Amino acid sequence: MTTKPIRWAALAAGLLVLPFTGGPAAEAAPGELRSAPYYMPLDNAPQDITEAIEASGQKDYIFAFVLAPDAGSCTPTWDGKPGQEVETDTAVKEKADAVRAAGGDLSVSFGGYNGIDLGAACPDSASLADAYQQVIDKYGLTHIDLDVEGDDLGDVPGETKRFEAIKSLKQNNPDLHVTLTLPTTTVGLNDAGKAEIQRAKDIGAEIDLYKVMDFDYGGPADDMANSAIGVAEAVHEQIRELHPELDDAAAYARTGVILMNGHTDQPSELFTQDTFRAVLDYAKQHRLGRLSYWSMNRDRVCTEEGGWADGKCSSVEQQPYEFTQIFAEYQ
Repeated sequence: MTTKPIRWAALAAGLLVLPFTGGPAAEAAPGELRSAPYYMPLDNAPQDITEAIEASGQKDYIFAFVLAPDAGSCTPTWDGKPGQEVETDTAVKEKADAVRAAGGDLSVSFGGYNGIDLGAACPDSASLADAYQQVIDKYGLTHIDLDVEGDDLGDVPGETKRFEAIKSLKQNNPDLHVTLTLPTTTVGLNDAGKAEIQRAKDIGAEIDLYKVMDFDYGGPADDMANSAIGVAEAVHEQIRELHPELDDAAAYARTGVILMNGHTDQPSELFTQDTFRAVLDYAKQHRLGRLSYWSMNRDRVCTEEGGWADGKCSSVEQQPYEFTQIFAEYQ
């Protein structure tokens, strides 16, 4: 995820949004984070995490992003910034501890649109697995997220290295839950995204959940709920094709949807509170594996002039943590 544009075609997919009329959402399987917004603990003016939990009721989070500081360094570093190495970190550790003290849990996301992915910087799969393990050990993680975008998507050597490392990690951390995050187009995953999933399968790297960035594909602002649900349905069919062993319900359970609150990088897109409620209903209907959004740092009104899609606010009228409160219902 990023506040820089990822440009896709501008054609909108349509699907009728039905109100949720059934019973409660499916019981979460052990180890799942049913609802988990992204949160940058050191960048984009992060809110106090304890305050956020108390105000929103949201307990689980995805902390972003761990990157390499440069192309020649296999050193896990928050936001890829020198001086923010995971090994010496105390600030993020305090926030992780606060989440757990409140009864929640967290995942850490590697990658994103900006910076240098560890998969590109580490020389081989063994060193990459060691870098991932450093982060797992530092924060006591049972969840990690691989956010594959930009030049890293479609990089076959990098993908191979990444999934060989995940295969090794799974053997050494049997309780580890791994999610793969991919961008979308108006018709679901592009060919590179589908190839990414297939490569993980071919290598034998078990991915527990496929999360799709259901934004920045050029949807229509006046109908973003139907458009986002249409994209999610297209991805569902693609996952069924890539994993024919999964039935309809199992494919939904292996799918996560990520929105972006307020204005996105695409001027045609606008995700309002009503959009979030419609997608929440869709998730309940189909018992999706996870609901997420980019990002909690943006879950507040803008108080000063910023860019079109400011990383620190939503650019729409709202109350603090209003978007988080909506998706927190899916916990």
